[in-house]
Amino acid sequence: MLRRATALLTRPVISLRARPFSTDVSETPVADTSFYDAWKKVIPTLEPPHTPLTFMKPRPPTPSSIPTKLTVNFVLPYNSELAAKEVDMVIIPASTGHMGVLPGHVATIAELKPGVLSVHEGTDVTKYFVSSGFAFIHANSYADIIAVEAVPLDRVDASLVQKGLAEFTQKLSSASTDLEKAEAQIGVDVHSALNAALTG
Repeated sequence: MLRRATALLTRPVISLRARPFSTDVSETPVADTSFYDAWKKVIPTLEPPHTPLTFMKPRPPTPSSIPTKLTVNFVLPYNSELAAKEVDMVIIPASTGHMGVLPGHVATIAELKPGVLSVHEGTDVTKYFVSSGFAFIHANSYADIIAVEAVPLDRVDASLVQKGLAEFTQKLSSASTDLEKAEAQIGVDVHSALNAALTG
């Protein structure tokens, strides 16, 4: 076994070709020709319907050098907080821990947990409290952050957070069904994270 490992480690590397990421969309739109051909055979007199590919805008290509800025899209179901905003860094509350994202970050998908999302632009830092969601970091220094609910941290009332934490803690201790326990636990988790964001 050791002889084989040594042989593998000492052999020359012929070519190191980077494998494309699955998040990379081609730079030029690709027509779905097989669909159009099949449609024309069945119904030649009717124009084929649009497929999802016709609505997709191609992503900018992955740059050959690391850009100086990270382009961030931060959206909620009812609002777009940041749209193609160029920033220096974002720190996201991932379920695996806080994750700093700089330009040139490796392509990643991260689940968000309740916590503080920090957007760093020069010396300005804007903080949002997010309840949950996902962050999609692309190889071309684009980051798409989708949150279920978010609020600027400076608009959160600390006394209401303390009151909510006490209420949900009491509900958790008196819950009798699994559903009541789950709902109360979510309330405790969110209010605890809010409290930690305000005090820390």
